[in-house]
Amino acid sequence: MSVARGKQESSRGSLLELVTIVAVALGLALGIQALLVKPFRIPSESMVPTLAIGQRVLVDRVTFRYGDPERDDIVVFKPPAGADNNTCGTTNYDEQRQPCPLPTSQRSDTNFIKRVVGLPGDRLSVRAGRVYINGRRQNEPWIRPDASCDICELPEEIRIPTGMYFMMGDNRGESADSREWGPVPKRWMIGQAFMTYWPPGKIGAL
Repeated sequence: MSVARGKQESSRGSLLELVTIVAVALGLALGIQALLVKPFRIPSESMVPTLAIGQRVLVDRVTFRYGDPERDDIVVFKPPAGADNNTCGTTNYDEQRQPCPLPTSQRSDTNFIKRVVGLPGDRLSVRAGRVYINGRRQNEPWIRPDASCDICELPEEIRIPTGMYFMMGDNRGESADSREWGPVPKRWMIGQAFMTYWPPGKIGAL
C-alpha cells in the first residue's frame, strides 16, 4: 500500500469517526430534550415582570409524569384550541362576571407559558386582577396587577374541574389565559419551567 493511499484511508476513517460522534451527540441532545429537559423562549409579555420577551427557560419534562402541578408553578403547556381565538368551551356562563369554567375539547398546537393559580376542586374568582381561591385573596407578590382590563374583574366563582388547572400570566392586564379559554387538563402540560439560562444576567432558578 502506498503512503498516499494510506493517508487517504486514514482521512476517510477520521471523517467517518467525526460524523459518527456528531450523530451520536445530536441523538443524545434530541433524546434529552424529548424526554428530560426542553428549552423554551418567552414569546410575549404575559409573564412580565417575572419573565421578559426573548428570555429563555429550561423546562423539566419528567416531574409531572410522577406528580401533579402545584399552585404557583410556572408551566409550559398546550392550551385549549379556544386559546387560538379566545373562545370558552361553554356558553353557559356569564363572560362579563365569571372566568371561563371549561376548555374546548381539542387542544391548540401552540406552546404557552403561564403560572398555575388554581387547582382541581378550587372555587376561583378574579377581582381587580387578583386571584381569590375559596373566597380568600392569594398572596402573589410576583404579579403586575391590573384592575381595569376586560378580564380583570370576574367576581363570580367557578369550580375547577377534576384533573384541570387554572393558568394565568403574571402580567394580569396583558395576558390571554384561562380567564378567557378555561382551565387546562394535566395531560396537555409539557413541563415545569425551573430556571432561566438566557440572557446571562438573568440566569437563575424560578
